[in-house]
Amino acid sequence: MLEDAVASIRLHVNHHDPYEEWEKDTRQEAFRVARQHQAQDRVQHRKERKEARARAQQELAAIHEQQLREVQVQLSALNVKKQQEEEVLRTQWKERDRKLWERIDAVIKMEEEKLRVKLEVERKKREEEERVRKEAEEKKRQEEERRCKEEAEKRKQKEKEEEEERQQAEAERLRNERDRAEEQERKALGFTTAFEDWKRARDTLKARPMRAVKADKALKAIWSAGRRAITPKIGQLTNDAEAINKISQQIVEIIRPLQPHPPPVYVALLSSLAKAILLQAETEVTAEKRSAIPLAQVTTNLLCVLDNFADVFWAKLCQRTGGWPVPLVVPSNDSDGTAFNEDGRRKALGYRGEDESLAEYSSRVTGMMRVYFHILVARVNQPLDPVVRLPRYWTFVSRMLKDPQLLDSSVAPQVLHAALDVGGLLAREVWGQQWVRLLSLLYDGVTVGYHGLQGRLIGGPSPEGVAARMRVQLEIERIMSAL
Repeated sequence: MLEDAVASIRLHVNHHDPYEEWEKDTRQEAFRVARQHQAQDRVQHRKERKEARARAQQELAAIHEQQLREVQVQLSALNVKKQQEEEVLRTQWKERDRKLWERIDAVIKMEEEKLRVKLEVERKKREEEERVRKEAEEKKRQEEERRCKEEAEKRKQKEKEEEEERQQAEAERLRNERDRAEEQERKALGFTTAFEDWKRARDTLKARPMRAVKADKALKAIWSAGRRAITPKIGQLTNDAEAINKISQQIVEIIRPLQPHPPPVYVALLSSLAKAILLQAETEVTAEKRSAIPLAQVTTNLLCVLDNFADVFWAKLCQRTGGWPVPLVVPSNDSDGTAFNEDGRRKALGYRGEDESLAEYSSRVTGMMRVYFHILVARVNQPLDPVVRLPRYWTFVSRMLKDPQLLDSSVAPQVLHAALDVGGLLAREVWGQQWVRLLSLLYDGVTVGYHGLQGRLIGGPSPEGVAARMRVQLEIERIMSAL
């Protein structure tokens, strides 16, 4: 059995089967092809893996590059942020240092200021002590000089007063002698002295008819109605002849109606009329000198027809302008010999209240005097009272030039200019060469000095006096050039 099996195996081993050979070859060929395909696949796989690895590496490199860029951007941002933070820190540090140094400097300055103040106080104290010492020395020196100067001035003043008293006494003596010598002639010609003219005005004022009228209700009612009718008439004046005559007639009818007023009322209405005229002169003529013409014409018309109006008008004019219409320096005693107190003399000088300045007083007086001068030169058909006639114009200028005390006032050249402006040319026609000589004296008074006193000019040294003096000079030159 065993041998059979061995023989079978041998046979089987040694047997050459073509199918098996073919199968074997086929298997070998298939194996070879498979191996070839396997080798090609492995090559392809390696190539693909290599390419895949290359692509992966490229992608990875791109990713790495992108990441690198992002990292660089982030690093740049961080660097910028870091720089900003560092800058902020540096700024904060610098600010801290600055504040610290400011505090240090402030403390130093404060200490320096304390020291400076202390030194300044000490310096001022020394200077004050030095100033007080010098002031004391200067005061002592000035006191000594003042005392010496006062003594010298007292001596000079005493000598001057004695000389003035002597001159005044001499002038008074000469004036008294002249007045005594001329008294009979004056009385014969109807002339009066300046004091007599002023006394006339003061005596008329002291008659006081208004007191009796105001004490009687019936008389007061008549007077009040007439006064209220007069005032607007004066305010309506224009430089028209027909209107002037019409208003003049209306005023005459108010004051002198068909049924005459009682005498006290008549005089009171004359006083109110004069006051209304002068108040209008104070306001309108001061602003516009041409408004004096119709006002003076109405006044002249009324002076021609109203009895006693010249007395009342003259009294009111002197009451509101002082002694300038006369002209006269208001004396220290009233016309009855009673001494003026300070307020009484100020009223007698024509001042309005305690607060009226000299400039306001001068302007107001000049306005009223301009109306008065227009009255003096007005043409009339009948003789008027001497105080409102043309000869009074000459009397006014000549009296002004005789009185140094009047000429020293700054009011004098202003009133004189108004007089020359109103009647200077007419006076030349009336008095001829005598008026020229009077103008020559006046011209010397405003350019060289009056009464032969070099440098003592009419109007004095005040700005108002200087300006008015220049106007007088120009007015005289205008009058002389018109000859």
